[in-house]
Amino acid sequence: MSDPSHSVEVERKYDVDEDTPLPDWMRLPGVASIGEAELRPLDAQYFDTVDLALARQAIALRRRTGGPDEGWHVKTSAADGRHEWHWPLDAPVSGDQDVPDGVVKALARYAQPPFLPLARLHNPRHAYALRDETGALVAEVVDDRVRGRAERTGHEDSWREWEVELGPAAPDDHTAFFAAVDELVLAAGGRHAASDSKLQRILAC
Repeated sequence: MSDPSHSVEVERKYDVDEDTPLPDWMRLPGVASIGEAELRPLDAQYFDTVDLALARQAIALRRRTGGPDEGWHVKTSAADGRHEWHWPLDAPVSGDQDVPDGVVKALARYAQPPFLPLARLHNPRHAYALRDETGALVAEVVDDRVRGRAERTGHEDSWREWEVELGPAAPDDHTAFFAAVDELVLAAGGRHAASDSKLQRILAC
């Protein structure tokens, strides 16, 4: 069994209205070009134990299709950003469980199966690559229009949000870069996100 891939996401999230126009991302430090919108029809299913052992430890277990990183994900929060471990959709599964063996093993210190459906989010995402003069990725901006359902309560909600995630060519001063993002987004009519994650928002009912 191969080890999962690992990445650290450093990002900022914003709530926006349905008709809020995208700002001019070219005004951000180091950005020289903006790629064409890439549509990603994301479908994410979240799982947890009966007693929400993962949610109580701020851990998310997700199976997602429709994007370049589709697969199984485990996400945790740390001071340097959101840590994410990724397994492919066809990762080996044993017995009658739905979650791959490697994921179950990685979560063993936090919780034991069964992991049952918790929430489902459908999200037609438009992603934009912000690049510097050499073509390197400064940041990725995504425009999300989310429809979600909390499987255990039946609560449904829909909303729009933007995420700005740093890329390999992001400026060294992340604080200054995100300050510029804040200024641009707030001027366009956006607001700092009320929830840290989509899962947290759909469960807040």
